[in-house]
Amino acid sequence: MDGGHGLRQPMSPAISASAVVPQQRQMQLHHHPARPAIADLFTLYLGMNSKQRADDPSTESSNKLQKRVTALNRDLPPRDEQFISDYEQLRMQFPDQEQLQAVTESVLISFVLQCSSHAPRSEFLLFATRCLCARGHLRWDSLLPSLLNAVSSMEAPVGQGVPVASGGPLTPSSSVLTMPNAPNFHPSNPASPLSVMNTIGSPTQSGIDQPVGANVSPIKAAEFSSSAQLGTAARGDQSRRGAEISYLHILSCRILLAGLESNLKPATHAVIFQHMVNWLVNWERPHNMDEADVMQIWKLEKPLHEWMHLCLDVIWILVNEEKCRIPFYELIRCNLQFLQNIPDDEALVSIIMEIHRRRDMVCMHMQMLDQHLHCPTFATHRFLSQSYPTIAGESVSNLRYSPITYPSVLGEPLHGEDLANSIPKGGLDWERALRCLRHALRTTPSPDWWRRVLLVAPCYRSSQQSSTPGAVFSPDMIGEAVADRTIELLRLTNSETQCWQDWLLFADIFFFLMKSGCIDFLDFVDKLASRVTNSDQQILRSNHVTWLLAQIIRIEIVMNTLSSDPRKVETTRKIISFHKEDKTLDANNIGPQSILLDFISSSQTLRIWSFNTSIREHLNSDQLQKGKQIDEWWKQMIKASGERMIDFTNLDERATGMFWVLSFTMAQPACEAVMNWFTSAGMADLIQGPNMQPNERIMMMRETYPLSMSLLSGLSINLCLKLAFQLEEAIFLGQAVPSIAMVETYVRLLLITPHSLFRPHFTTLTQRSPSILSKSGVSLLLLEILNYRLLPLYRYHGKSKALMYDVTKIISMIKGKRGEHRLFRLAENLCMNLILSLKDFFFVKKELKGPTEFTETLNRITIISLAITIKTRGIAEVEHMIYLQPLLEQIMATSQHTWSEKTLRYFPPLIRDFLMGRMDKRGQAIQAWQQAETTVINQCNQLLSPSAEPNYVMTYLSHSFPQHRQYLCAGAWMLMNGHLDINSANLARVLREFSPEEVTANIYTMVDVLLHHIQFEVQRGHLAQDLLSKAITNLSFFIWTHELLPLDILLLALIDRDDDPYALRLVISLLEKPELQQRVKAFCSSRSPEHWLKNQHPKRVELQKALGNHLSWKDRYPPFFDDIAARLLPVIPLIIYRLIENDATDIADRVLAFYSSLLAFHPLRFTFVRDILAYFYGHLPIKLIGRILNLLGVSTKTPFSESFAKYLVSSNSSVCPPPEYFANLLLNLVNNVIPPLSSKSKSTPADTTRSTFNKHHVSSQPGGIGNNDGQRAFYQNQDPGSYTQLVLETAAIEILSLPVSAAQIVSSLVQIIAHVQAMLIQSNSGQGMSGGLGQSSVLPTSPSGGSAEPSGSNQTNSAASGISATNFVSRSGYSSQQLSVLMIQACGLLLAQLPPEFHMQLYSEAARVIKDCWWLADSSRPVKDLDSAVGYALLDPTWASQDNTSTAIGNIVALLHSFFSNLPQEWLESTHTVIKHLRPVNSVAMLRIAFRILGPLLPRLAFARPLFMKTLALLFNVLGDVFGKNSQVPNPVEASEITDIIDFLHHAVMYEGQGGPVQSTSKPKLEILTLCGKVIEILRTDVQHLLSHLTTDPNCSIYAATHPKLVQNTS
Repeated sequence: MDGGHGLRQPMSPAISASAVVPQQRQMQLHHHPARPAIADLFTLYLGMNSKQRADDPSTESSNKLQKRVTALNRDLPPRDEQFISDYEQLRMQFPDQEQLQAVTESVLISFVLQCSSHAPRSEFLLFATRCLCARGHLRWDSLLPSLLNAVSSMEAPVGQGVPVASGGPLTPSSSVLTMPNAPNFHPSNPASPLSVMNTIGSPTQSGIDQPVGANVSPIKAAEFSSSAQLGTAARGDQSRRGAEISYLHILSCRILLAGLESNLKPATHAVIFQHMVNWLVNWERPHNMDEADVMQIWKLEKPLHEWMHLCLDVIWILVNEEKCRIPFYELIRCNLQFLQNIPDDEALVSIIMEIHRRRDMVCMHMQMLDQHLHCPTFATHRFLSQSYPTIAGESVSNLRYSPITYPSVLGEPLHGEDLANSIPKGGLDWERALRCLRHALRTTPSPDWWRRVLLVAPCYRSSQQSSTPGAVFSPDMIGEAVADRTIELLRLTNSETQCWQDWLLFADIFFFLMKSGCIDFLDFVDKLASRVTNSDQQILRSNHVTWLLAQIIRIEIVMNTLSSDPRKVETTRKIISFHKEDKTLDANNIGPQSILLDFISSSQTLRIWSFNTSIREHLNSDQLQKGKQIDEWWKQMIKASGERMIDFTNLDERATGMFWVLSFTMAQPACEAVMNWFTSAGMADLIQGPNMQPNERIMMMRETYPLSMSLLSGLSINLCLKLAFQLEEAIFLGQAVPSIAMVETYVRLLLITPHSLFRPHFTTLTQRSPSILSKSGVSLLLLEILNYRLLPLYRYHGKSKALMYDVTKIISMIKGKRGEHRLFRLAENLCMNLILSLKDFFFVKKELKGPTEFTETLNRITIISLAITIKTRGIAEVEHMIYLQPLLEQIMATSQHTWSEKTLRYFPPLIRDFLMGRMDKRGQAIQAWQQAETTVINQCNQLLSPSAEPNYVMTYLSHSFPQHRQYLCAGAWMLMNGHLDINSANLARVLREFSPEEVTANIYTMVDVLLHHIQFEVQRGHLAQDLLSKAITNLSFFIWTHELLPLDILLLALIDRDDDPYALRLVISLLEKPELQQRVKAFCSSRSPEHWLKNQHPKRVELQKALGNHLSWKDRYPPFFDDIAARLLPVIPLIIYRLIENDATDIADRVLAFYSSLLAFHPLRFTFVRDILAYFYGHLPIKLIGRILNLLGVSTKTPFSESFAKYLVSSNSSVCPPPEYFANLLLNLVNNVIPPLSSKSKSTPADTTRSTFNKHHVSSQPGGIGNNDGQRAFYQNQDPGSYTQLVLETAAIEILSLPVSAAQIVSSLVQIIAHVQAMLIQSNSGQGMSGGLGQSSVLPTSPSGGSAEPSGSNQTNSAASGISATNFVSRSGYSSQQLSVLMIQACGLLLAQLPPEFHMQLYSEAARVIKDCWWLADSSRPVKDLDSAVGYALLDPTWASQDNTSTAIGNIVALLHSFFSNLPQEWLESTHTVIKHLRPVNSVAMLRIAFRILGPLLPRLAFARPLFMKTLALLFNVLGDVFGKNSQVPNPVEASEITDIIDFLHHAVMYEGQGGPVQSTSKPKLEILTLCGKVIEILRTDVQHLLSHLTTDPNCSIYAATHPKLVQNTS
């Protein structure tokens, strides 16, 4: 390679333009005989004699040097023109021209460093460089990188002390091109990579005393005499040294400009650009200098400004679009735009302004319209994170989750704790964060969300803990939001709104956050006191704040603060200042809440009094005296009740209130009183069962009444914790079987405070007692509680998967264990419910290794559950899509099942394609049965004949082969089918002695055999009805007569053979058997679906009656909630699915009609209704839809629209509901789901009416949720989990149930959104919409309003005309401007919940509205006017609406963006459809709309490479529609008009290469460059030229020339 280079540490990226020279070659150049001769030649022409050089001129000042140059007695050097001939003569003396070139380069650079401040010598060096390169004696591509590295080395000592301009607070981006062969170039701070550049090329040794001839490399600047000169100057005069560096920069830039006149390699251009930016960024004007120094610097400003201008000239030449040596995008992502202390220089300011202008355009393309409004609604089970992993292989399910992100200056989503802490208070980003937190505090999302989002407050952290990258909320934000919510509830309370439930929910979250250490207690008290003090009205009128603080006062961090913190006295005074007793209490009419709030101050005072003696003097003695009343009341209660046993069923309101007070004051006595209540009825011996040994004795608590939810709700959370602990001790660790009342009360405690009391039971109990699950009955009781009581709670907490893994361990341990049928079937049933409750992707094992531990039944249900989830909700994450295939392989590796074509027809393609190729092995199974039939029948004759010996059972179990045992039930069925009596006792005993796994295999085998037998007999001429009747009789023998087999598994086995014509008929016959229907009726009559409201005396069902002989047999532990009927809860929905798949909708309706009372007990029936409507959308008759909706019942209080029922049963199903119906639907979402805005826009009449209308309906924030429905407790919303989920899912259910097509529904919604502002304005004024939306012939070259934009068609008029006098604005509490943009967000959210059929219609309708826009369709309009119109049309609707200038296009694009932001990853794959509908694009205006629609998706697709590449290719193809080689565009446009799109494409490629926000080390991936290189070929030459760097050609692209893989391949 060219150039002689010394060793450098650390290695510069720039040096990659010329490869690093091996040390051996360096030594060869060092001793090369041509070196002295070439140095002497340069010395001669520079007018420097050898004596001067030997004496080291660096010891003289530059002034003396200048005087010597001008001395009259000096000999003049030869004429410059002779230099090249002299050099060529010298050159002929040395045969190795390559080494000679390297030596010449080294010597030339040394003199450039030495003589840059000498004008004549500088001119000669420039002349010599031009000549040598022109004659080919030097190569620019080798010389220039070496020169620049040498200059950087000269600057290094000073540069280390010069601050580096860093990026803005919201960007980690910088733009230093990364060169290959630079593994050490990894800055510690990605935001400031230039700090490393200051030290590149630093010398490894000092050689000041060496002569020039001994120099090895120009990079070793210390070896030159000038370096000593500069070093002395630096120590003596910093400004003087700055001038020397400036002169060096000037000469270097002139050489660069000369070099740029020739065709340099892209790698060289990259190196030049890197150094030019580095020089400019590292410039800084001196500070704190006296007047003399300032004058001196002023004299030196000329060379300073000169080299800056030359640098800028070099940069402008590099980025000039005619040559496009460097894409302008590199300036956009560099740190030059963040230059601090910008000198007063017009040229520098101009380039920075141009960078900002084009950067803002890129930022616009990266961000969605109204992106600041995108905020979690907590209305879905899954969390769609706004950030994505930046490390390959990082798990999506990690502990951190970013619900929002902050936009960088390039529009990229950023997050991190340091970033969150830097968000300025009161700004847009701050308000967005608080909007999210306030909404979370109102809507009570899953505690799992809080755990993933919040951080421990800094005051409670260890000092070693580092910042958290995924965090987006600062502790200050959290404290602010909690204080805001407290004040909000106080205002509601003062407005006489009934909001006690709101306070209870808030206290639960507040306790959880405080105990987790997420709230700084001192900071919170300060914020709250400040708000109360500064309130414009007397806001503190009740004792609710004191009650709230009393809930947390026993938390350890709070007690430590109040007892030992230096600010404890001040904090205590503030806490006491919140006391506000009600002096007007009516003694004859006071409720428990009033009593609690009246006494809570004294309770809190007593607690604070016990903390520290130093703060007692600040306490109110009256409150201490008042506390004695509590003690006196308690003594009277004990005396009256005796032995602290209070009758909790007969407490009046005063006693209830006082007991609540007691729970805050003396929690332990209150806890003991409750425990005494449960033991007060005494113990009893468990009744001996038929299969129990006589000497077995089990003690069981007698039943009493469970505590009511109304009583439990007012207890302190501290008492609830104590009580839950004590109940767990008695229930799981006690010697006696607990009462049902005790268990029910325990469950109610967990449900009433889901945040504070939740615990993962398997982990918690095994920590308390490692062997607890081996204790008799404990596992059974725990599984019953989980299966029939706590399933929704676990889903709410996001712990269903973890619970599934725990239960799977139990199943895997006992599935092969003989006789463990009851525990196994209960665990399996729980696992079924868990699998079907998971509405997101899940692993069947924690890792995708080894076979699944699921049973065959669970494997089959897992496939069904995945199919339902993927089809109705999509796959949320990229990682899940990657793992789906190996997951399916893992499941099916141990399952032989194949699904019918009818079932596969409804499966999503991802699963259907995988399963289609599986071989049906039923034929092989039947052959295996036929081969073993003779042996099996013989064994069955011996075992099951009426005269069979009982002892033969053990013989059979000991000596039969496993492959024969699986046919036992099939053999018994064949015997019964032959009208033979069998020995049911022996059969029952054998089946009980089988392992659960063997029983399952028997059931599946028997089903295949009997179905095969029926078909065989039908072929022989027997009537199918007779055969089915006989089969049902035989099956009844197994299920009901002798209870030999579990019914739920038999039903599942039958429906899995739905491709057999008789399987489903058998299922229906079994379901209609009187024995089963009687069991179901008995089950439903003795229980209540809302078990938490049932306060009657519980009645325990006998074990044998509840579970049958097969499951009860030798078991002795009594059941609590388990029952054969309850085991059918996960099975009945699957039967309905299978019937619909087989077009048996009438039968499905009949089954639902009878089993609706049973399905009312289904813990997730609301989800079942929503999923089945989505899964079979378009295939359900209206009658069946009505039957399915009836499952929701009255008790759930499902918030259907008032007019929904009317349109559901409409006689004319082809008529779509009017727009008013859909507008009301969206308004309901705005009021109850979309996070409320915290600020108002311009004043409108709605602002004046909001306070009066919403006094009893919404919270103090516009759109807030303060009504009773909105703040229902979790136990009232267990499915789907929260009120926001209930409202959103109900809206989706309504849409899915309407008897009209998806196209009609979507068209109505889109038309409402397209003209939403005009609709709201006219609705608010009562004008109606029948007259259309106004007409205008003027092109919207200003921000044209939706009200001024004419309707594109009659459809638009008709769609909007249905909304006449309904005053939507006043019903929302927002201004019309705010409501319009929130309705867009609500519509996008709603459409994202619907199946893909609606998505296709949305894309089609959105494209139609855009293309029908009158000014886009007018090709006669000037291009500039169209561009201006598009710019205004694509403004954020938030800003456009404030001036009443919203446009249909802007609204539709905002709708699409809202829709995209709520879509799971899988469903994003269809987003291209909207662009395909817009094609062919025939104008730049439409091109910009297409990019504006799809461009902001690219950051989210950066981790899904196939989809990213597909999207990028589509954007290039759209670009080709307008700028293609063969494009037929009416008004051709220059490529320079789309520089923003060019910049954006560069940024998108770089973003994908980094996998996140662009860093200094970011580089495109080779695959993307390959793709871009192919699709660029379709574009016009001038556009290809601007995109030439996005190719794999190293001769054209700086990215290819510096890509490690490409450089390695070309080297």
